[in-house]
Amino acid sequence: MKKYITVFNLGLQNTFVYRWNYFLRAVFGLIPLAGTVFLWRAIFREPGGGMHGYTYGSMIYYYLLTIVVSNLVTPTEDEWQIAADIREGQINSFLTKPVSYLAYRFSIFLSGRLVFTAVTIPPIIVVLYYFRDYLAFPSNITTYLCAFLSLIMAALMQFFITYSLAMMAFWILEITTIVFIVYSFEYFLGGQMFPVDIMPAGIQAVMKWLPFYYELFCPITIFMERVRGAEMVQALAIQAGWLLITWAAARFMWNGWSAPTIH
Repeated sequence: MKKYITVFNLGLQNTFVYRWNYFLRAVFGLIPLAGTVFLWRAIFREPGGGMHGYTYGSMIYYYLLTIVVSNLVTPTEDEWQIAADIREGQINSFLTKPVSYLAYRFSIFLSGRLVFTAVTIPPIIVVLYYFRDYLAFPSNITTYLCAFLSLIMAALMQFFITYSLAMMAFWILEITTIVFIVYSFEYFLGGQMFPVDIMPAGIQAVMKWLPFYYELFCPITIFMERVRGAEMVQALAIQAGWLLITWAAARFMWNGWSAPTIH
């Protein structure tokens, strides 16, 4: 554990070198929110209008939570860094050292998320304060706990998926196309473009069994108390299942390459 704490500290130091890059990315990343606000304001023209239980205020609240959760759980350039290690041969050194490359990258992921979150808090607080009239926090402590659990699992899922995609660099020279294809599905089916639960019931039923639903939308919808009771327990159970699957996939992608090399 001590060696991974050292890696975590090194990751913090390296990330702080580019703190202004993170800050500017966070600031300009808020620009699409303005377009979203105007778009949904046009949709909810009628006073008291709604869409599948959403009002204009709750829709804005949803997109605010999307920004917060995305900053907390989404890896930043991890796949490109891993792919670079593979192409440049730096990953070979991990085969002869008592270090798990998965744990090594996870330590860097944690440090990156910590710094990115710390740097982006000021502009996010400003935005949240501006839209404070639309904020509606849960009244039940169980909701906070379940949303936090879902948030942790969402972050781990995104990391393991990113890691697995990057591992494809062992067989494919350029992984950009594959990464952007997967990210397109995540953006559309994960709730970044629009809330998943405004779609027809049949489509929602299918999407609830896909991993994209649990990478972003699940913790948000739990925090907004749009899923409760047995439905929330089911969502957490499915998310835990996908977490195990993505972890197993990450281990398999590494072992599938390294095992023949070692033996």
